[in-house]
Amino acid sequence: MQQFLNSSTPGIRLWTEQRGSADAPPLLLVMGAQATGVGWPEPLVDALAEHHRVIRYDHRDTGRSSWPFEERPYHIADLAADVVAVLDGLGIERAHLVGLSLGGMLSQMVLADHPDRLISATLMGTSALSATPYTLPDGTTVPVDELPGIAPEVLEMWARPVEDHGLEAEVERRIAQWRVLAGDHLPFDADYFRAFEHRVIEHTGHYRVGTAHGRAHHDGMLRTDALAKNRVPTLVIAAPAEPVFPPPHPQHLAQAVGNAHLVEIPGMGHALPAAVHAPLAAAILAHTGAAQTNTAETGTAQTGSGATV
Repeated sequence: MQQFLNSSTPGIRLWTEQRGSADAPPLLLVMGAQATGVGWPEPLVDALAEHHRVIRYDHRDTGRSSWPFEERPYHIADLAADVVAVLDGLGIERAHLVGLSLGGMLSQMVLADHPDRLISATLMGTSALSATPYTLPDGTTVPVDELPGIAPEVLEMWARPVEDHGLEAEVERRIAQWRVLAGDHLPFDADYFRAFEHRVIEHTGHYRVGTAHGRAHHDGMLRTDALAKNRVPTLVIAAPAEPVFPPPHPQHLAQAVGNAHLVEIPGMGHALPAAVHAPLAAAILAHTGAAQTNTAETGTAQTGSGATV
């Protein structure tokens, strides 16, 4: 089921889609910067929907949602508020949350600011919104600003100007980007990402490249103390081929967030190719299942079934 909901800002609308039983525990997927909700691969969504009421949505300035940034600039914090707005619009009191890349940062902000709205959280391809140093196995601490940065090949790729040479040229540019983001641990399937990008463009209705999220105000995102005190069951996915937030960023994240544990998906980078769908779904479902059982035993599970359009 697809519908449009109000965002956290009046006049801005968000495209949403729901899949799975309306009576199943809700699970909200939060994509990365400039990525639409259909960036979550269909097989992964279907696997999660066997056990959950899965919701995915387009951030503002992506997909079919409103594109307001040029006239109404906003903060990254507004994108985090949109996560809660989606839950509100669908009448969901508490949900499982899964965030990738920027979506993982938005999920951390919700963890810190609205823990009462979450049953569990899963964070992947992201870094900790925390100033807590990383502690090595030998007890040595590493300041956050000394953790590895984005891989040089990614920075060089992102620095190139994007020129319009037509639809197919844009698709090939995006495939080249995915080749770098996927890392070098798994064989790269260009045809898979070609079909993926054609689906994203068809959903969006154009192939223009958005830049709003990179220009949005990033101030006030740190949540060091609140994340350290977190009690919401949190899964951190470790991706050994990750070029944007390379190891030990996942390990640091699992240390910085209270009640977090780490699961590694072999070969995974900063992309979701077919090879990671099954192990990633299994890890998420094991986590949400355990959290759901614990929540049910304490009598606090509330899923809600209403929706507002």
